[in-house]
Amino acid sequence: MNGLRILLAVILVAVTLYTIPVVLAHGINLFPYFFGDIREMGWAGQFNVDFLGFLTMSAVWTAWRNQFSASGLALGTLAFFFGAPFLTIYLLYLSFSTNGNLPVMLLGSERANA
Repeated sequence: MNGLRILLAVILVAVTLYTIPVVLAHGINLFPYFFGDIREMGWAGQFNVDFLGFLTMSAVWTAWRNQFSASGLALGTLAFFFGAPFLTIYLLYLSFSTNGNLPVMLLGSERANA
């Protein structure tokens, strides 16, 4: 579990350190860049479509893990719009709140204990 926690922390730090200068140089509005690359039908756009799929899967898993409750849907929305920073923080939180119990961490206590 410590290896996973370290990996999550490294990803969080790396994405954060990369994001700060990008936001300072280009501003917070990433949508024109993101969808502009998709519209151009190049490799950057292909990557963005692929990434959009991962964001969607992350959001659906987060909402599902929380039984599609109101808080689960809110967390899923955060997962969709905040990507790896949200998911790394959420998984780190779950790893500690579940005492490293991976089935509970990934499935939720209701499903893991069924």
